[in-house]
Amino acid sequence: MESDSTPRPHFVVQIHDARRPHFDFRLEVDGVLKSWAVPRGPSENPSDRRLAVPTEDHALEYREFEGVIPRGESGSGTVIVWDQGTYRPLGHDGQGDSVPFSESLELGHATFWLYGSKLHGEFALTRVQKGDEPDSGGHEAWLLIKANDRLAVRDRPGSPDPYHARSARTGRTLHQVAAAARGGED
Repeated sequence: MESDSTPRPHFVVQIHDARRPHFDFRLEVDGVLKSWAVPRGPSENPSDRRLAVPTEDHALEYREFEGVIPRGESGSGTVIVWDQGTYRPLGHDGQGDSVPFSESLELGHATFWLYGSKLHGEFALTRVQKGDEPDSGGHEAWLLIKANDRLAVRDRPGSPDPYHARSARTGRTLHQVAAAARGGED
């Protein structure tokens, strides 16, 4: 059992208005942010199974990034921090024995408890397609799923409209961050 003095790893969910708007779900693991692009965003409704496509790891400092990545650069577009907080790994192997969180990810199923400003409770990332399978096209795919716990929602859509969502860090919308980068507040 984790003591109250043990620091928890961080997570962040950024909304990225790139070529295709999506959410970037990032978990601090072994000194980096392990990252997945989640096209429809995380959901607090257990019946919503969200596609999560692994992307490159990011430096820990990136969890605070909010701004505009210039055109011509990889990932160009506006980014806000939609949610942030810490998480508690609940990693286990197929026999239920506790394992390091990075090992849970390698095994293809990792559970964790989020302590965010918007997302709360137990979630799981489950690999549904390995990149080396014949029909995968070289792409790995995961599902991000909310556990059916007491914090789950069932009576409404589980994820926000990215264009009306507000930053957990600054309260600004994507439009307001883009406008500030252009030199004027709209």
